[in-house]
Amino acid sequence: MPSTRRGLVGETWFPPRDELQARKTALKRLELWLIAAAAIAPRLAVLVHERGHILTAFTDKSDDFAQTFVRHGTFGFIPGEPSAYTQPLYGFFLVPIYWIFGRTWWAVGGAQIVVATATAFLVYAIGARVLSRRAGTLAAVLATLNPYLVWHDVHLNREVLDQLVAAALILCTLIAAERRSTAWAVAVGICGGLAVLGNVRLALLPLVVAAYLVSRQGWSWAPVAVLAAAAIAVAPWVIRNRVEVGCFALTTDARALWKANNAQTYDLLASGKWIDDVKDPPGHPFPNPEEARDIYRQSGRKIHVDECANESYYQHKAWVYVRDHPDGKTKLGGQAVRMEWDPRTTASATDSGRGVIRSWAQPLYMSFLYALGLLGLAVVPRRFAALALAVLAYQTLAAIVFVGATRYRVATDFLIALLAAGALEWLLWRRRRAH
Repeated sequence: MPSTRRGLVGETWFPPRDELQARKTALKRLELWLIAAAAIAPRLAVLVHERGHILTAFTDKSDDFAQTFVRHGTFGFIPGEPSAYTQPLYGFFLVPIYWIFGRTWWAVGGAQIVVATATAFLVYAIGARVLSRRAGTLAAVLATLNPYLVWHDVHLNREVLDQLVAAALILCTLIAAERRSTAWAVAVGICGGLAVLGNVRLALLPLVVAAYLVSRQGWSWAPVAVLAAAAIAVAPWVIRNRVEVGCFALTTDARALWKANNAQTYDLLASGKWIDDVKDPPGHPFPNPEEARDIYRQSGRKIHVDECANESYYQHKAWVYVRDHPDGKTKLGGQAVRMEWDPRTTASATDSGRGVIRSWAQPLYMSFLYALGLLGLAVVPRRFAALALAVLAYQTLAAIVFVGATRYRVATDFLIALLAAGALEWLLWRRRRAH
């Protein structure tokens, strides 16, 4: 049996090793409970308060896809008409929830609170690995108490999954770099593929993390494993679209890209509106998949939409605008960066928050986080600062190509929370040292 006697070193008594381990375990358990409470309690309160609006407002297209799949076996807007007009990850997340529990506010909100809690635990794990357990706890609490996310996470929006996948991607990348492990690099690639299936804006993110691994390890099989695993994760969806829709595509919704890149966009966004307010050009393909859905709901009439032709039309329109109006695109790019990083909540199709939360809490929270995050860049380990900067820079580039908004940035706000936690820990260390 291990000894339970206490030893004496100089004038200081110290506990035996097993007692120290028990204390560490108890402290870690307490940290995890604190993180869980911070993630669950406010979201549960918002869920109950918003229960009448969870299924009727701020909903993502994936909600329609999931309902059609559960009722008719078709992943699309209309029974018998497969579609690729959105990214698939969130839709397939909703499918088992609707199938098992029905489309209810408590099932959707409860499942997404579980996802948000899991994300907070992953942030803790990242912080504990690159900083300390205390900093990990602080980062997880800071990240999960983001006022925007507390409200947004319980509504029918895909960003709740984007956060989980992004946190898993960062953690796996750090482990793969530290252990020089091809197996962990495969995990990175799978997470990267899932990120792309959740948000097509992240299509080149696997390249970013592969480049990071090259910078850490030199040339090895790990970056190749990342890209191969990401391609394998994405391939079934792309092949399905070729077979059932008619073309290889991550999404056929190129109309969204055009709405972000045309002559109307800048003034609409500057006036507080969103790209959904952009009017289609004369002679545009009609109907698009969403219009065909509305016609089906109103009259029961099915109209087959050639989504691939629709995609090509709007891709060409977007490219022509960028080619012929470089000054306009430059203005849009600058506007996108401002909207992406504005501490205030920027308008989008799924507007967030109300009253005090939107007007005061979110700007104050993000301003505090930004200030500490900038300091954190100088004091956290360089290997983590480099990865965080690379991912955040990619997010900024994606905003320039498409459009900037709070809802697109929040998936990686946990990186800023981790930097902020590192800054707070450094400030505490400086204060103790001064005394």
